[in-house]
Amino acid sequence: MGRTGISRSVSSKPGHHIFVYLICFLVLATGTLFAQGQEKTPPKKTTPGQGGQDHPQDQKPLVTLTTNVQLAVAVFDEKTARLVIDLKQTDFEISEDGTQQKIESFRTEGDLPIDVAVLMDTSNSVKPKLKFEKDAAVAFLYTMLQQRRDRALFATFDSEVELQQDFTNRTDLLSQAIDKVKARGETRMYDAIYRVCEEKMFGSPGRRRAMVIITDGEDTISERSLNEAIDVAQRSETTIYVISTKAGGFFGVDAGMVDRKEDKILKKLAEETGGRAFFAAKIIELERSFTNIVQELRSQYLIAYSPTNEKFDGKFREIQVRLPGNKNLKVRTKRGYTAIQRSVAATQ
Repeated sequence: MGRTGISRSVSSKPGHHIFVYLICFLVLATGTLFAQGQEKTPPKKTTPGQGGQDHPQDQKPLVTLTTNVQLAVAVFDEKTARLVIDLKQTDFEISEDGTQQKIESFRTEGDLPIDVAVLMDTSNSVKPKLKFEKDAAVAFLYTMLQQRRDRALFATFDSEVELQQDFTNRTDLLSQAIDKVKARGETRMYDAIYRVCEEKMFGSPGRRRAMVIITDGEDTISERSLNEAIDVAQRSETTIYVISTKAGGFFGVDAGMVDRKEDKILKKLAEETGGRAFFAAKIIELERSFTNIVQELRSQYLIAYSPTNEKFDGKFREIQVRLPGNKNLKVRTKRGYTAIQRSVAATQ
């Protein structure tokens, strides 16, 4: 009744009409200026499996010009294979195509938030061991998502590439998404890597980015190539870890290991991006491998530099990271990157 009374009182006096119109104009103008001052964000796309995500992400990429190169560097003792976590910035030297670079940022925080993309092969070739893959993925995620700031997404690849669950820190949502997948069709592993990196792994400042691929390594129909998959992972600063299920027997019995062409491809995919490839036959072996992945991700040094060569000439730049005073230590990081304009996802 009060609001109605005020409204009638104002409208009953002609002199107030101008005042009301003036107020409305100022409100609309202020709103317009406020809207113009906000960051413009592309409209969100509806993607299957995004329901319940904790951190919605924009799908449409934005192109930005950036010269900063960020390296996730793992250092380990060559004799014991133990990770080394007490080095300082002065212990490192970085060069690009033989030219020494100046380190601009050096971080050693083991608790830096991590974004992990878990990609599962669901093609017909892995049908006999699909349960093996599901158990492996669930075990990893329960190990990985112990800190609320960390996130994971789950995608599958067969004849199609599908996002089953977008980034979230809820293991129940991820487990549900994993549980419902079925094996079918052929294999688009390279396409899956490319799409997930391009659409999900760019533009996350202050977060480490990693990808875990569970597969038997046999790509059959991808439109993208192995080199294109490696290239986009390097440019998005995504470290790839591969879990090969080739040794997983049809009924949980070891099938033996063969040094196949696919094994070498998986190793190259991981090593070129700074990660590792694991070949395991039992869940207990996978759990050990996943524990190693988590420990490595939390023990990496995050090093950034701006290249002295600022040209975006489309050429590959080789990166060398050295520890001059520590000859017994080895470094694991990406081998380099292609110097092109970086396609960065919209601000999250």
